[in-house]
Order: sequence, then C-alpha cells, then structure tokens
Amino acid sequence: MTPGIRPLIAGNWKMNGTARGAASLAEGVRAGLDRVAGADLLICPPFVHLHAAAAAVAWKPVAIGAQDCSALPDGAHTGDVSAAMLADAGCGYVIVGHSERRADHGEADAVVRAKAAAAIAAGLIPVVCVGETEAQRDAGEAESVVGSQLRGSLPEGFGAARGVVAYEPVWAIGTGRTPTEADIAAMHARMREEVTALLGEAGRTTRLLYGGSVKPSNAATILALPNVDGALVGGASLKAEDFLSIAAAAPAG
Repeated sequence: MTPGIRPLIAGNWKMNGTARGAASLAEGVRAGLDRVAGADLLICPPFVHLHAAAAAVAWKPVAIGAQDCSALPDGAHTGDVSAAMLADAGCGYVIVGHSERRADHGEADAVVRAKAAAAIAAGLIPVVCVGETEAQRDAGEAESVVGSQLRGSLPEGFGAARGVVAYEPVWAIGTGRTPTEADIAAMHARMREEVTALLGEAGRTTRLLYGGSVKPSNAATILALPNVDGALVGGASLKAEDFLSIAAAAPAG
C-alpha cells in the first residue's frame, strides 16, 4: 500500500452472467459491506447488466463501472457505447485498455488514450490497464513495455480526474500463476516512478492496482506490498464471498 491512499478493489465480471445473476451477485456484495471498512469497492458488469447491478446496490456505496467505452461521443457507430452513455447509466468508472481488448481487438496505446480521454470528458474515472506478455518478460522487457504503455495510454487530465492504473501481467490472468512478491513490488515501484514523471505530484497519489489471478488466499500478501493500492479482480469477483474476502484483506489507507 501507499500511505494515505485508500485502496480500491475492482471486480471485472467480463462476459459472464445473466441479469438475474448480476443482480444477485451485486446484492451479495452489498450485503457483505460491513466486512470491508478499509477499501472502496467497484464492480464492472457487462454493458447489458449495468442497470440490474446498479439497482441491486442502490447505486451506492458500491461504485459501478463499465468494461470499455468508445472514444467517440456519438454517431453512426453500431455496437459501440459512449462514455457519456455510461455516465448517464450511473457509471462512475470505466476500464480501458484491458489486455483482452488490446489482444482481441488490436487496441494500441493511442486507442486506449483516446478512450481514457473520452471517459474523463464524460466525468468518468478511467481505469487504464497495462502489462507485459510472458515473452516480453522472458526477454527482460517487462518494465520497458509497461513504461511505454503508460506514456502512450495516459491522456491529459488523467491525474486531475483521479485516474487509476491497473497492472496486469498478461501471462498471469486466469492461469492461476502469480508473479513473485518481488516481481510485483518492482513493477509497481517502476510504475510509481513513471506516473509521477508523467503527472507530477498527482502521480504520487494515483491508485496503482494489481490484476492477475488475485484470490482470497494471496490477497493479503499482494495488497500489503509497497505501491499496490488495490486489485483488479477477474474470476474471483464472480463470487461475492471471494470478492469480499479479497476486499477485507486490504489494509486501510
């Protein structure tokens, strides 16, 4: 943890669930809030389940986010959802640049940057994801890759908008593999240096989340590491008990 920063535990539900299931999962998270005094909670359902999840938590105190947004404000863009639409639907956050978007949809840093800028313009807090592949890490390029992604993906105004950065070692997502504590600490220290260089004083208090096979059994260890200001949780966020256990493990900022 970074002293003075309240941790954020974000659940990325990805492409899972039904409206009824989304409402039930959100209700389960809300019901266990008394266990989580030291962290902020964010859930990011699929677009079609945003309203059901938001209604289940009564729009507070669990924040609602989307998993992506268009860089464009409106127009003839079939299938896309604008940041303004997400804000109108009750979202406070939006994930951009997730590794699955970068890989599956070919989203380069410039696209991620444009989406983050659109989010800020709509009043949303962007959660910008960065991370290296296994090949890049094995080649000794992990820190240079992540540094380049940060420089290319963070738009003007990111610090003032309280933007969030999430580090995803791509090779650890959904695999059950987790980098060593030293690996995570080293990357988050490098990220802190980079965001401070980019954002100035705001970079010192920018939340840096870790995302990559976070689960109840390793959450306390990971969240106690320097410069780890929360977690971006994938599979474990699909069970309210697991998600709440991770959040409860976060030290108070």
